[in-house]
Amino acid sequence: MRTSKRGNVAALGFGLALVVAACGSSSSGSATTAAPTTGAPGTTAAPATTTAGKLPDGVAMQITYEINPKAVWDDGSPITVADFECSWQAALKTPGSIGTVGYDQITSLAQGKDDHEVVVQFKEVYAPYKGLFGGLIKKAAVANCEDISGDFATSLDFSATPWKMESWSADQVVFVPNTNYWGAQPKVGKLVMVPKPDTEIEALKAGEVDFIYPQFHAGIQDELADPNVKTKIEYGGDYEALYMNLKDGGPFADAKVREAFYKSVDLDALFQQIYIPIDPAGKLLTCGPIVPGDYCPTGIFGNKHDQAAADALMTGDGYAKNADGLWAKDGKTIDIRWVVNASNTRRISTQEYLIPLLKKAGFNVKADNCDSACYFQKRLPAGDYDLAMYISTAPPDPAYLTSSFTADNIPSEANGNSGQNFQWWSNDQATTDLHTADKTVDPAKRTELILDAITQMDKDYIMLPLFQFPKSGAYRTDKLDAAAEAQLNNYMAFYNTFEWADKDGDGQIVIGAEQWPECLNPVTECANSSWYVWTVANNLLPGVYATTNDQHYAVTDLVTGEPTVVLAG
Repeated sequence: MRTSKRGNVAALGFGLALVVAACGSSSSGSATTAAPTTGAPGTTAAPATTTAGKLPDGVAMQITYEINPKAVWDDGSPITVADFECSWQAALKTPGSIGTVGYDQITSLAQGKDDHEVVVQFKEVYAPYKGLFGGLIKKAAVANCEDISGDFATSLDFSATPWKMESWSADQVVFVPNTNYWGAQPKVGKLVMVPKPDTEIEALKAGEVDFIYPQFHAGIQDELADPNVKTKIEYGGDYEALYMNLKDGGPFADAKVREAFYKSVDLDALFQQIYIPIDPAGKLLTCGPIVPGDYCPTGIFGNKHDQAAADALMTGDGYAKNADGLWAKDGKTIDIRWVVNASNTRRISTQEYLIPLLKKAGFNVKADNCDSACYFQKRLPAGDYDLAMYISTAPPDPAYLTSSFTADNIPSEANGNSGQNFQWWSNDQATTDLHTADKTVDPAKRTELILDAITQMDKDYIMLPLFQFPKSGAYRTDKLDAAAEAQLNNYMAFYNTFEWADKDGDGQIVIGAEQWPECLNPVTECANSSWYVWTVANNLLPGVYATTNDQHYAVTDLVTGEPTVVLAG
């Protein structure tokens, strides 16, 4: 595995957030303490030490970070405690912040022995702390750390990574070397990313771009066949699922309707129709919102097709089929708006296959699609759908489930509409399980709690897991070297661009992007996409931990080593 030790990670709000996107990765793996072995200067960090000690009243956990004294922003100013404090406040208090979980447990963030020692105190034990401070904000770059919602509409003019932004528009983003970065410098003079939502493969083969990270689909190897193109395929954490919106007044607010709908779908037949052409060796996903691994329950989800049982549930719930063969109660049919991103042919094909079968089963399902920006940045966060289908992206620690599935993270006035439970699912047991898991450091106990929460999802019939997706990357061998394929399975995909060599001598790397962010804000909905992470955050924002290609956490060169963790006791 080739990795880097640089402090370049996902957006601030992504530390523990589940990200929806056309392409991405998810992980069920546990955190590791191993540091990357190559990249910025420094030695392999020692494992994090967790000790019991005396802490002030009301403080359950204290973490001390030592900022690398070499760490500076692109203007040469030092990264200090003030930047950590500003990042905390921005994530916690900015209206519309997508990632407040964890930050809301912090009671104090203060300077220790000097301006490079950050002492963070928590009111409760927060086990997944490695997901915090994943992308620092420069305090001097904002007027008000407690509300950065209006910042970074068209530029993000600070960096502490090998790159800095030269320009950004709807057509391209250009990065140039950050000469004040304290680690390894890029091997080329320019990194360019351009949106290619529908033509990325053609653009690669034509030599318009050097690298693409396309969503895997049936026949992609044939489409990419070219003597100058190399394709790398890996299985990671990507998974696709159908998600029901449980909002009051919607068709899936009724638990019996959800169960009947689930049992009206023959997932095995759907899998053969849609996913076997993608991967003949593929298997139906039965883990819920996670991939096979430590946190995958057994014997739940999967194919539950039983039309007789579905019909009995509906009639028992007071429904009857009308003259059109559709379920109705009090003269009102069950109308279901199914939204996908219109450019995704696989999801369109899934709709074309399932909708007639669902209507035959009595459910009036209609396609209600829009483009990717509308879908991921507007419709899903607003809950403007009944049924959705997408691939999910998650960091290594399963704490992302807390922000995505607990009742207190349903968007509301109480949380400033910052919650990420876009399904409006409320289950007291699961909410308690996940919050307790976040406070549990014992791995076995934490795993038990997470497994129980996922089991509650199965009992409540809130989603239909479908498929663990392969991840694919392709690059021109006449333009780039093998470093371009080193991080394809990473949550921070192709974050090591500073290591890529320019083989054709044109002085630049050009990446074709499937999606394009509407703005550059690292904590608001603009950042609620894996492609924001890959096109913006990974190239600018420093963080305490990075992820490795095998989906674990590793300390970066932003800090001198693993932090010191003290638990009250």
